[in-house]
Amino acid sequence: MKKLLALVLSVVLCTSVLAFASAEDVTLKIGHIGPQTGAAAVYGLATYRGALLAAEELTAADNGFTVELINGDDAHDAEKSINAYNDILDNGAQMIVGCTTTAPCIAVSQQAYVDRVFMLTPSASSTDVTAGKDNMYQLCFTDPNQGAASAAVIHERNLGTKIAIIYNNADAYSTGIYQTFKARADELGMEIVSTTTFTDETTDFSVQVADAQNNGADLVFLPIYYTPASQILIAANAIGYKPTFFGVDGMDGILTLEGFDTSLAEGVMLLTPFVADAKDELTVNFVTKYNELYGETPNQFAADAYDCVYTLVEAAKVAGVTSDSAPEEICDALIAAMQQIQVTGLTGVMTWSANGEVEKVPTAMIIKDGVYVGLDS
Repeated sequence: MKKLLALVLSVVLCTSVLAFASAEDVTLKIGHIGPQTGAAAVYGLATYRGALLAAEELTAADNGFTVELINGDDAHDAEKSINAYNDILDNGAQMIVGCTTTAPCIAVSQQAYVDRVFMLTPSASSTDVTAGKDNMYQLCFTDPNQGAASAAVIHERNLGTKIAIIYNNADAYSTGIYQTFKARADELGMEIVSTTTFTDETTDFSVQVADAQNNGADLVFLPIYYTPASQILIAANAIGYKPTFFGVDGMDGILTLEGFDTSLAEGVMLLTPFVADAKDELTVNFVTKYNELYGETPNQFAADAYDCVYTLVEAAKVAGVTSDSAPEEICDALIAAMQQIQVTGLTGVMTWSANGEVEKVPTAMIIKDGVYVGLDS
């Protein structure tokens, strides 16, 4: 089964033929929850589009599965996310791709745990998302993994000798990555010369940037989302400060931020599970199709959500899910299936542990000439 799925995901975009076998046609109703409006819309639109592309491919493949995607917009708001959750369940969702961002995912996963609805988030990376909830799984790297891996990449590649960190102390995602980055950096003997924070309400980053500059930081680590990251780049440019900036997956989307001068992001590095300029057949075909449909290059959020749908279909197949299965009836079977399958997708070769955490290898990329490319490209 594991070898079969690896083969399937490697050729599906080229051939539109899947090797899944089913005794009877099964309609899987998969819910998607993410922000398609508001400040984090870049993320939610990407996960929705990636998930929809996968659902359409699986349905068109005529392999015994029809995948119906039921969409909900949470506007990156925990209260609205519960409303979106209830709406997609009312519309028949059997399992969920989501939520896209951390705070809504924590809120929804708590309710889903009570209701026994299986969830696989493409991008909510805090360990608080899965803590104490056996039905909540992640396809993205966890915050601890991102922080430790970022420190290792910076150290191994000698990208900076004096490190500054700017993080959001009001955000679980940002704080979690910061904590594990610092712990790993300390283990590696890296010199951290400046650590400053901000909150969701911060709009002026001149103090944080000046502190990094005044302390001689030649690399600034940004475990944050793309909107504050863009403001930090603007503030650095205003005072002629040009360190290396290194971020994490939340910065993916900065090149599509409306009104932002993307030339300021030239040379920015970040850790990600997906690089759009990769030359493997699966990635090339996905990027081509996504660009044809939406007029832009997909980011890693789109790739993660695409992989989520394929993963849920495989798990549903192993779990014996049928068209009429209720969410609470199949939750435990999906949990067991996730620990049995191995998926080779756009974001790597993936397996899952009982705590819902994914195992896969991260990739570093850099912005060159206004596009994301592999760090070694």
